[in-house]
Amino acid sequence: MNVLFLCTGNSCRSIYAEAVFNYLTETRHHAWSAGSHATGEVNPLTVIWLEKEGIPTRGLASKSWDDLDVQPDVVITVCDNAAGEACPLFLGRAVRAHWGVPDPSNAEGSEAEIEAAFASTFTALRQRVKAMLTLPLNDLSSDALSSALEKIHHRLSQEEGETP
Repeated sequence: MNVLFLCTGNSCRSIYAEAVFNYLTETRHHAWSAGSHATGEVNPLTVIWLEKEGIPTRGLASKSWDDLDVQPDVVITVCDNAAGEACPLFLGRAVRAHWGVPDPSNAEGSEAEIEAAFASTFTALRQRVKAMLTLPLNDLSSDALSSALEKIHHRLSQEEGETP
């Protein structure tokens, strides 16, 4: 199964999700990330945080969805509608889900506050990916998989005290 994590800039959240998914999954599944308006570089704090968690960062790059050489089976947008952020709309054939999480790249404040924003986003996406990988991904219908992915986000958002 090919999974695409999609956001606008592809510099942090979708990179986190791609790296965590590929780190935790078996080899029969693979994730990519892309952006509708990719920044062209991965946020350095994203790389630092992934390395701190022991997750490989080699090969991670900010890229446009136009540059993808793979047809995804699943597309998960990770942009934050609650912050008024416009989510890209993937028009290809794929199961779709939305896991809106705040962009830590926009965090302001002290070094500790910015690090806390990156930690919170990383934790939120790791929990969602881990929950996704407990699903029988190859056995669910498209509708059932889409629904299960949305339920994961809704449940974890409630546990995190966020509005899904």
